[in-house]
Amino acid sequence: MKNNLLVIALLIITTSVYPQRKSDLIAEIDNLKSKISEVEQELAVAKREISSSNAEAEALKSENLTLRDANATLLGNMSNFSQLSKQNSDNVDRAMAALARKERQLSGINDMISANDSTAIVSLTRIKQTLGENAKVSVEAGVVVISNSLNTLFGSDTSDKLTEEGKTWLAGVANIIKSNPNFKAEVEGLNITGEFGPTYGQVASVASELVTSLEVPAENIGISAKDGNFKEGINIKLQPDYKGFYAKAKESAKATQ
Repeated sequence: MKNNLLVIALLIITTSVYPQRKSDLIAEIDNLKSKISEVEQELAVAKREISSSNAEAEALKSENLTLRDANATLLGNMSNFSQLSKQNSDNVDRAMAALARKERQLSGINDMISANDSTAIVSLTRIKQTLGENAKVSVEAGVVVISNSLNTLFGSDTSDKLTEEGKTWLAGVANIIKSNPNFKAEVEGLNITGEFGPTYGQVASVASELVTSLEVPAENIGISAKDGNFKEGINIKLQPDYKGFYAKAKESAKATQ
């Protein structure tokens, strides 16, 4: 009897404990399901955040590549601009140097022209001192022009034989020519009739007297005849040695390069 009671008691205890354990398990399962649901939600949120982060990372990567390309282009442009600026600066320097050389060349030529003009003016004064204050002397564009009439030189407008007065006048002119070796002399005959044969005879007679009798170097004498435009007579022009002038100008230009 006691044994039966013990068995019955154990059955009652076991029966009462089992439902309790089952309910605990169910509650625990529900709790676990709830936690799993929370974890899944958190996992979904994390996945979305990761996806968003990945998208942002890709966007940043693309922007970074764009910025790198833009930076490379900018650096290239800056390099090109720097080279272009240097080239422009070099071009300006070369242009300024060329201008300076041209200014020196022009300055040298102007100095030579001024020197010729000054020499012509000084010669004008000396010529008047040599030939007298009444001498017909002028300066035209740096050329000294000494004039005399056909009557004084030849006694008439058709003769080509020099008078004594003409020879005396030419002697003074010869001294002037020889004292100015940097000038070339040209005997110019002015004609109003249009018949230049007699005029050439007159200028040839004057040139011959200067070279043969008065010992003026022949290479320093030239002759010409032209229409005097209602004027006749003989002009002796003392002009710069243009060939020598240009030779000196050329040397001056070379020296300033």
